[in-house]
Amino acid sequence: MSDTTKPILLGAFEMMNPSNGMPTWTDPRGRGDDWDRLDYWVDLAAMLDEAGFDFLFFADTYGYATLEGKMPNEVAAHGIQFPALDPMLAIPALAQATENIGFVVTSPTTVEKPYATARRFATLDRFTGGRIGWNIVTGSSQATTDELFGVTAKLTHDQRYDAADDFLDTCLRFWEHSWDDDAELRDRARRLYADPEKLHRVEVDGAYQRSHGIFAVPPTPQRTPVLFQAGTSDRGRAYAARNAEAVFIQGQSIASAAAHVADIRAKAEAHGRDGAEVKVVSGMTVTVAPTTEEALALRAEYEALLGIDDAAVMFAGITGIDLTGVDPDTRLVDLRTDYGQTLVDRYAKNDPDVRVRGVLDQFRTKAIRGFQITGNPVEVADEIEAIIDGSGIDGLMLEPTFGGPDSYRAFIELVLPLLVERGRASAPASTLRERFTGRARLAPDHRAHRLTASAASDPA
Repeated sequence: MSDTTKPILLGAFEMMNPSNGMPTWTDPRGRGDDWDRLDYWVDLAAMLDEAGFDFLFFADTYGYATLEGKMPNEVAAHGIQFPALDPMLAIPALAQATENIGFVVTSPTTVEKPYATARRFATLDRFTGGRIGWNIVTGSSQATTDELFGVTAKLTHDQRYDAADDFLDTCLRFWEHSWDDDAELRDRARRLYADPEKLHRVEVDGAYQRSHGIFAVPPTPQRTPVLFQAGTSDRGRAYAARNAEAVFIQGQSIASAAAHVADIRAKAEAHGRDGAEVKVVSGMTVTVAPTTEEALALRAEYEALLGIDDAAVMFAGITGIDLTGVDPDTRLVDLRTDYGQTLVDRYAKNDPDVRVRGVLDQFRTKAIRGFQITGNPVEVADEIEAIIDGSGIDGLMLEPTFGGPDSYRAFIELVLPLLVERGRASAPASTLRERFTGRARLAPDHRAHRLTASAASDPA
């Protein structure tokens, strides 16, 4: 165990559907009867807030797993991340019931418009008192996007990131450059709400975005929500290096996580940023019990819930590869897809000879999760410290096993006191960004400050 006491940013990874990943809703410890009740999410947020968690992260997608453009029967029948609600609409209620915890919400750049996205997040920043973050995604299922939203333009994996650059830049112009800091006056005596001379029209005529006008939301506590990004493909990392304040990875080992951290920070520095300012957070699934034997038995019970057929359907939905129709002895590296490349790269790069059979078995038990830790409280706390100190990551996002609050509760009661005792808890802060970076506003070297309200006026 290391003698260092680097504080650990601690989050919880959730999806507003019956199960976070592989179907677990049928288990009594799951949330099959509770996932669509607002009270369930309010109670969960309050429990995490009281325990000292830094943020609650909602992964989200408009779509669902598809095979050849259609939903497999297993998705509806088994509840494979389906059905689902919009977590963004719950955030004000969760904020009202909590005091300190931040909220990170996923929103795509493929089917939304920058102005609407900027307005929603600015509203949430105001209503939460600066406790909001945006997990920026480009979208993973082109087939679902096309069908549900009628999107006809076909973009490649890398083109979607090009479009996401324009999308975010437009949002940043609204948040950072449409209102001067002192534009909002609320001066009743002069009947002057805002100084018109200190408002600036956003003017964008780009390859992917067009937008013209003044942002309707005055500056909020953070102005810009904390910017999260989760893509670990080469293009995804490049996007994160330019823009993200926090990067979510799914570390499978200390060595692989350390490599991710070094690469992300080196790329950020190549863009003129302080690499240490980019915080890296990994997923983590913890199975903990008072004894090692009890923890191992609980983990085995959890894995018994996970079906290989469901794993194949989920894998197809993320990668676009239907492994159910492929010879199980086929090497994954010999398959190609333009969507979900991150997941394919994870397996193929680590083991070029990995076969379909092995991938599905790994996917069944690990799904898209990160570090897997099983043991008694001391063993779990020791391993968490080893991961943090050995990889250089800044935080961990707890991903529940059975899907209900019990796995969080076990961690809170058995492991968290040890981490607090060892000086690993992060310090409270007023805004989510202050928890991550120590400041309420974007770092001075963030590229947002080099933009202007008008794209045509940006410095060369």
